[in-house]
Amino acid sequence: MAEYTGFGLAVKTKLLGPPTKTQAWLVKEVRAATGLYVDNAYISKILTGQRDAPKIVQAIRDILELPEQN
Repeated sequence: MAEYTGFGLAVKTKLLGPPTKTQAWLVKEVRAATGLYVDNAYISKILTGQRDAPKIVQAIRDILELPEQN
């Protein structure tokens, strides 16, 4: 099992709330924000660093109000 990146840990921590939200909720929000097809597996690959998707990462940052990382 792949380990989460710093970004992935920040996302998972934010989803744990409060209020608690699921990764499935995040998938729906990212689809709505970007118009792109993403699923749980793709989001997981982004959170573990197996995929690089700047547009989706930015959408996740915006949705969860996460600060930019250097």
